[in-house]
Amino acid sequence: MPKPVPRARVSKAVVSKTVISKALSSKAASPKASAVASKGKLEKPGLPAPLGATVMDDGVNFSLFSSTATGVELLLFADKRATKPSRVIRLDPVTNHTYHYWHVFVPDLKPGQIYGYRVDGPQDPSRGLRFDAEKVLLDPYGRGIVVPGKYTRTAAHEQGDNAASAMKSVVADSGRYDWEGDEPLRRPAARTIIYEMHVRGFTRHPNSGVAAKKRGTYAGLIEKIPYLQDLGVNAVELLPIFAFDVHDSPPGVVNYWGYAPISFFAPHPAYSSRQEPLGPLDEFRDMVKALHKAGIEVILDVVFSHTSEGNHDGPTNCFRGIDNSSYYILEPDRTWYSNYTGCGNTLNANHPAVRRMIIDSLRYWVREMHVDGFRFDLASILTRDHQGHVLPNPPVLWDIESDPELAGIKLFAEAWDAAGLYQVGSFIGDSWREWNGKFRDDVRDFFRGDPGSTGRIADRMLGSNQVYGHKRREAEQSVNFVTCHDGFTLNDLVSYNEKHNDINGEQNRDGANDNRSWNCGAEGPSDDPAIEALRNRQVKNFLTVTMLSLGVPMFAMGDEVRRTQHGNNNAYCHDDESAWFNWEDVKRHAEIHRFTKLLLARRVLRDVSHEQNRVSLSEMLEQSTSAWHGVKLNQPDWGDDSRCLAFGAEMPRQNMKFHFIFNGYWQPLEFELPEPSADRPWRRWIDTALASPDDIIDWEQAPPISGALYGAGSRSVVVLFA
Repeated sequence: MPKPVPRARVSKAVVSKTVISKALSSKAASPKASAVASKGKLEKPGLPAPLGATVMDDGVNFSLFSSTATGVELLLFADKRATKPSRVIRLDPVTNHTYHYWHVFVPDLKPGQIYGYRVDGPQDPSRGLRFDAEKVLLDPYGRGIVVPGKYTRTAAHEQGDNAASAMKSVVADSGRYDWEGDEPLRRPAARTIIYEMHVRGFTRHPNSGVAAKKRGTYAGLIEKIPYLQDLGVNAVELLPIFAFDVHDSPPGVVNYWGYAPISFFAPHPAYSSRQEPLGPLDEFRDMVKALHKAGIEVILDVVFSHTSEGNHDGPTNCFRGIDNSSYYILEPDRTWYSNYTGCGNTLNANHPAVRRMIIDSLRYWVREMHVDGFRFDLASILTRDHQGHVLPNPPVLWDIESDPELAGIKLFAEAWDAAGLYQVGSFIGDSWREWNGKFRDDVRDFFRGDPGSTGRIADRMLGSNQVYGHKRREAEQSVNFVTCHDGFTLNDLVSYNEKHNDINGEQNRDGANDNRSWNCGAEGPSDDPAIEALRNRQVKNFLTVTMLSLGVPMFAMGDEVRRTQHGNNNAYCHDDESAWFNWEDVKRHAEIHRFTKLLLARRVLRDVSHEQNRVSLSEMLEQSTSAWHGVKLNQPDWGDDSRCLAFGAEMPRQNMKFHFIFNGYWQPLEFELPEPSADRPWRRWIDTALASPDDIIDWEQAPPISGALYGAGSRSVVVLFA
């Protein structure tokens, strides 16, 4: 059962509900309204706001947007196993209809009520109209979802009544939860370390140590919070937890990643260990509260670019059957959907009603679910208008940017789409941070020895000033990563030259071909100690550069223990051990795990004064005392054949000096060192060419270095400090 709400929160909720309840009671039921008796009470016309199902003291107000529907029915179901509605309430097109909003107030309903809609109107695809009065539809603002075991995409697409198999919405009162004083953490970006993870995959493996009922759930993740704390991450970026269609995939596989949303308000029910309809809401909030108590922020990977309804051959679950031409970008021949996402359709994000839905969704997840930020999948979609043209000032982005309830919330953009629009360094807005795909590519190039990569990795280390400097933004505009869910894992990046996606069932044609990977001398697993040692070194190199570069560092679940997908760089469709976190890897690759922990422990102490004082990256670099070197002091080699560089930096606020050495060459090299202070010799913190435990040392125990030269092993990173 939901816990009691703190007094202050109850007061606020009661005031808002009382105001709406009075307004509802003041509108007498019209004889024109097709009200149905319920325990002696009649439905009332209701109000158009708020959208969705709103719990009042004496019932529930329902409101649905549709600018083109000719009729709407509200369906109430006795429970999630019901194959047909127990009540059908037909909304009068006059009394229950205000402008584009269909609404009704139903007395005596309570949270947990299962419901859906049937919406009538023209079936005229050439005009962009795809109404089907036989289909049971989800509420776009529904806070909860139930999915019957009979659900299929086929039944949601073919003609006929699908009440028995349709997904349905659940009435929820989001105020009925005791947050115990919890609030979003609002940690400075300069001290944020992001761990991108999959809720189900993190604990689903039988060796996770989590009870079978909780494996792969929000509750299972709670049990593994001590692991995250010990590792040293302070933000988790969760792959999509908006309710999604697991069947939105080719035959024989499932949609595991979750980039197939069916709701922008409801948490995915399959990630809950609780069976009751509202169980996922409370379990998700339990997880957020527990993570916050551990000092870990929660960032959601959100998908406002498309839905699971796909193209013209897709199912009718919600938006298509409510107001197709408003919710989606359509081609000039409005029979067809514009596909800028590679997923069959594109959400019409700058339509006023869709913009409102996106903002309402973000507010809901911040206000009622206490999340700390959002990463927007294919965020460049949000810059397109209803014809797909790129807008110079997209209204939805400025709505998000300027919304006071979202002020201070972390906003991350994947600043590209599947149609070739690439906006890294030029994404609209003043507070958006961007996934830096150029960081990923250039760091990979350098450590596999590509020509011309030395100058590029130098810029990436300093916050990608060539990419972002023109905006006069802080260094943390760049989200630095080498791997993420999409593509090779870090282990596979150093173990495979080619993708191996045959098990996806698409003849290895899916997934990126440009991986910039290097297998270190053998394709796939190897028993050769020399190859394994080189792979470990490369993994440490990538982790070190990611964590020590200016910007917000991010790495993917399992990279700290060399999680493998066996060369599959597009594992979106596998919910099995090939995609789950294998907890035996923590012991198997304890060397990498230890290295990561010590690296993160120092990274989290980074100075944040530049961010608090709004010092831009360019100003920060102008004020710093730094110098570039090659193997000789003050003689950097920026030529195409260069494979190495060194960098010295002074940090007056910390009274420290650092010296970084990057040897991307396939042979050891000796580097000249700057003269240290008489009383403060250089100390070695990191040398990835050395065997563990000398590869990284506890900061306070770092040994002194003597001499004017330092020998850096092939393909290694060295970090000295004084």
